[in-house]
Amino acid sequence: MEDFDYIIVGAGSAGCVLAERLSVSGRHKVLLLEAGGRGWSPWIALPLGYGKTFYDSRVNWKYQTEPEDALAGRSGYWPRGKVVGGSGAINALVYARGLPQDFEDWAAAGATGWGWDTVQQTYEAMETRRGTRGDRQGRGPLHVQDVSDQIHPVNRHFFAAAEELGLPRTDNINGSACEGAGAYLINTSKGRRMHSARAFLKPALKRPNVTLMTGVIAERIVFEGLRAAAVQVNKGGRRLTFRAGREIILSAGAVTSPRLLQLSGIGPAELLKSHGIMPLCDAPHVGGNLQDHLGINYYFRATEPTLNNILRPLTGKLRAALQYALTRRGPLALSVNQCGGYFRSSPDLVGPDQQLYFNPVTYTTTPHGKRSVIQPDPFAGFIIGFQPSRPTSRGRIDISSADPMAAPRIQPNSLATKEDRALVVAGGRLCQRLIETSALQGLVETAMGPDLRVMDDDQILADFRERSGTVFHPVGTCRMGQDAQSSVVNPQLQVHGVQGLRVIDASVFPNLTSGNTNAPTMMLAHRAAALILEDA
Repeated sequence: MEDFDYIIVGAGSAGCVLAERLSVSGRHKVLLLEAGGRGWSPWIALPLGYGKTFYDSRVNWKYQTEPEDALAGRSGYWPRGKVVGGSGAINALVYARGLPQDFEDWAAAGATGWGWDTVQQTYEAMETRRGTRGDRQGRGPLHVQDVSDQIHPVNRHFFAAAEELGLPRTDNINGSACEGAGAYLINTSKGRRMHSARAFLKPALKRPNVTLMTGVIAERIVFEGLRAAAVQVNKGGRRLTFRAGREIILSAGAVTSPRLLQLSGIGPAELLKSHGIMPLCDAPHVGGNLQDHLGINYYFRATEPTLNNILRPLTGKLRAALQYALTRRGPLALSVNQCGGYFRSSPDLVGPDQQLYFNPVTYTTTPHGKRSVIQPDPFAGFIIGFQPSRPTSRGRIDISSADPMAAPRIQPNSLATKEDRALVVAGGRLCQRLIETSALQGLVETAMGPDLRVMDDDQILADFRERSGTVFHPVGTCRMGQDAQSSVVNPQLQVHGVQGLRVIDASVFPNLTSGNTNAPTMMLAHRAAALILEDA
């Protein structure tokens, strides 16, 4: 049994940041455990390559939710990263800090010290921001790129439609004026994905005090009394135990961190007993408070060329590949989510309630051997879609057995509140008003599938129930708060009721941020590392 100062379970968006920050002084011995592999696939480095990893079980857990009556009895597909870099290695690269009010809400919910002023300082320390002309702001390890000079020309119709409706325009969704239509920033550098593994872990692995082990399944936390002392793992059929002298940190994500707590005896007592697990702490909130963004896309054939015309033909693929190889620019260097932003569905709201996406491409999913492949359609098309930014419904994620490899039980409890159903209608109506502008009417040849333009409120909600899906932002299942009666961890991310154990990943978010969650997850880990080192 080998000893370390800190053991981090999960080399994802948070774990890679923690490994770098905790090891930088050279004083602490850090072990980073990852169930997946090292992530050498070229589809991870290539920004548009996430279309290839979306269904690839080699790097993707490919979870399924329980069927939901509110979503027409459908089971949702939840891709999650099974690779060094975690879900940040297979996501669509949109880098969205979240709105300042999101973090004020964190503080109000009991996450003392996580208000916007502190969070903003952490982002500033973590980032290097690159402009379209190569200008640079900040000196952090994580590169965030403005690619507005590379987006497809058809996006101009989206901006014109927003202007026609009197909606605001922003040059930076992470800036001081973050509301409105804009080109999304993405975390890339020199045309390659800049996820936490590249930005943080790669330099950390050059240090002798950092050890990365891949292909390791964490089975449970070993306690001595109420102190977390070691991690029991399975590596290739061998059971191993690694001891932590200072702390154990769960950074396995919103799906797996609560499951590891439950497998280790921290969770709802009756649930644990039903699976033959002796409760160490009766913690009913472990696995609860699940929040996620649920979104929908509306597909339209277009009257002028879009990315489909470039990326569907073999000759177009070859030209795009050559452009990327020579310049590290072009369609392959971008996200499919090129434009969008935060919007108010009604001008009398105090802040944005919807996040929109405008994509200059349409696509279908086709089977290819044992995997599914995403292919652009053989005609010009575009997508407009939305997600209500701050849903109020809450679900759960729990173990389904005492076997660490058993699939989790994911119950999103979607659209459970009247507020969430009203937000869906409001988002659909906002997209409808955009489509009905003269700017976008001229771009539409015809609707593909359900036609938003002719829907009333009831039809918008019914269509959402039939077709919506996760936007891949699960959070909250080990929520941060003041006490065990309302949360799982305290504002220092320490698990209530035990010692030597923290949870640091998106599962501790008290509330879902308004946008994409990868950026705030890395921010949280960066600040949490400082809290850990202060205690040390």
